Amino acid sequence: MGRHKGLWTYVLRHEPDYFGKKGFRSVQSLHRKVNVINVGELGSLAEKLEAQNQLERKDGKIMLDLEKLGYTKLLGTGKATESMLVKISSYSASAAKKIEEAGGQILAEPSTEPAETVKS
Repeated sequence: MGRHKGLWTYVLRHEPDYFGKKGFRSVQSLHRKVNVINVGELGSLAEKLEAQNQLERKDGKIMLDLEKLGYTKLLGTGKATESMLVKISSYSASAAKKIEEAGGQILAEPSTEPAETVKS
């Protein structure tokens, strides 16, 4: 006897999630990928850009256009070592706090669109 016949009442009572996932997932969120970077990685990124002579400075601070570099979200893991001006459309509250505590600033408003996160 299978779970669809004789053990059906057992499944209903003791294993209600036996037959898989339930619910709806938006098709748009399946196709949107987010390339994230952490605050702690910004220092090494700035050094790499400086070695390639691509680092911009504005008002004596490092200017990082993360959107131009292919990143879509800034997260707050790590520590900001220098004051930087960071251009990004989506960021976490902890990332903004750490950038501001180091004397820097984020130059874009946060977006509230949910997206699937992909770590690069």
